[in-house]
Amino acid sequence: MRPSRKKLITGTFISAPALSPPTLHILPNHALGIDESGTITHSSPLPPTSSLKSPTSDDSRRGVAWEAVVEVARGWGWDGGGVEGGGERRKGVQRVDGDWEWWSRERGEEDERGWWFPGFVDTHIHASQYPNTGLFGKTTLLDWLNTYTFPLESSLSDIEKARRVYSACVSRTLSNGTTTASYFATTNVEATNLLADICLRKGQRAFVGRVCMDSDLSPEYYRDETPKQAIKDTKASITHITNIDPQHHLITPILTPRFAPSCSSHLLSELGTLASDTNLPIQTHISENTSECALVASLFPSCSSYADVYDKHGILTSRTVLAHAVHLSSQEKDLVKVKKAKISHCPVSNTSLSSGLCPVRDLLDRGIEVGLGTDVSGGYSTSILVAAREAGMVSRTLASVTPDNSEKRKYAEPALTDAHPTNHSTASKDRLKLSVEECLYLATRGGAHCLGLGDKVGAFEVGMQFDAQLIRLQEVPGEPESPRFEAGPVELWGEESWAEKVAKWLFCGDDRNCRKVFVRGELVHDLDSGERC
Repeated sequence: MRPSRKKLITGTFISAPALSPPTLHILPNHALGIDESGTITHSSPLPPTSSLKSPTSDDSRRGVAWEAVVEVARGWGWDGGGVEGGGERRKGVQRVDGDWEWWSRERGEEDERGWWFPGFVDTHIHASQYPNTGLFGKTTLLDWLNTYTFPLESSLSDIEKARRVYSACVSRTLSNGTTTASYFATTNVEATNLLADICLRKGQRAFVGRVCMDSDLSPEYYRDETPKQAIKDTKASITHITNIDPQHHLITPILTPRFAPSCSSHLLSELGTLASDTNLPIQTHISENTSECALVASLFPSCSSYADVYDKHGILTSRTVLAHAVHLSSQEKDLVKVKKAKISHCPVSNTSLSSGLCPVRDLLDRGIEVGLGTDVSGGYSTSILVAAREAGMVSRTLASVTPDNSEKRKYAEPALTDAHPTNHSTASKDRLKLSVEECLYLATRGGAHCLGLGDKVGAFEVGMQFDAQLIRLQEVPGEPESPRFEAGPVELWGEESWAEKVAKWLFCGDDRNCRKVFVRGELVHDLDSGERC
């Protein structure tokens, strides 16, 4: 493996780093310095070419002169040992100088079709269900689990099949710009460990959880024999992940009770104790479907609510990610807020399985941290860009079906507080709608906060790690009778602002717009070179 060098990366950097107020942070013609560990150490604007004494003709055609890059690097104290190779081209590297290398968009800054964007964070995805992506028929949650999900997951005890499934799933998510994913595996220890190995080898930041489920409601062929065995197997996976990545730089074990109906009270309590002893994160499901909520109430009659089930068993912590949360009561939301638990909003899955419309605005107004999940294969796409798009659409649908009276009661008052200033309409129904900036925040830094990585990834700030994707769109050609569509469905007409380009990408883009992906400063996917992850 080639030794890691420091990287000087140039281009336009766009992010959605905050909710108050929601905004796009745009740094055009900029440079970031990345150290050998993948941490952003420097951030500086590039000097204009006109200020340079003698830009080389080769580099000035690219929009950024080598002299400008050198000037920035020297300002950071990066001294080189002379240019190697006269401008080496290696997977996007423009030039190498001593112990650092220059990366840029391949066409330079005069071409404003592309930008760097933080890598996506998928807070809820079932890697073990990847082959079933797009299969849900007319089923709802509980029928879907028995018809599609449990048979597939149990089949991954065949390790060669698991290898094929997990390799394809991780490669696909990386190609969609997902640099961090929180994965449900299966009950099988060997297959779960294999998923962790694959994520590490491919360079994806991942939380990997062995699924715990011992309830009689789970099929006999696919459940833990006893709570004791479930805990033993979970600890085995934790040990494996710690062995392959001792500092959890990329791979972190995550405790994974499937959901309350799949777990006995004894098992939930044991997992709560394990969470307290290890301080590991937890992932599970909550209030996805009304039938599920009724089932939980019948199974745990001594608990006042679904959220109370998790709280009483030590599962509801500040490191817990709860997927869905479509039907939480106001009291449950208050409890989630008090416990500082997080919500993974899965809009594609919720509509695919007819589960309902999650009131994300209400969650955000209450100060609950929210990220996005693809929830494959309940969701039909592994792309967080699709999830962000659908989060916007679901919020608009919710606005259209919510009566004005209830909206004034629920949302008008929070809109006027200093804690939640807005730059959108204060009309109660309009407040339900998520903006482009908010959807992209949920897709990046919002998800990072949910997984305890909010100070590490999701933006381009000094001290954070360079988890990023290079986005490129296409212009409408001069001869529209012979268009080219290799760069995806988004078309630029030369008049769009940066914010408008980002909006077009959100609503119309796909994996063809994601040209390169970096995790911890290392290239893990490169569509331009033809080398896929």
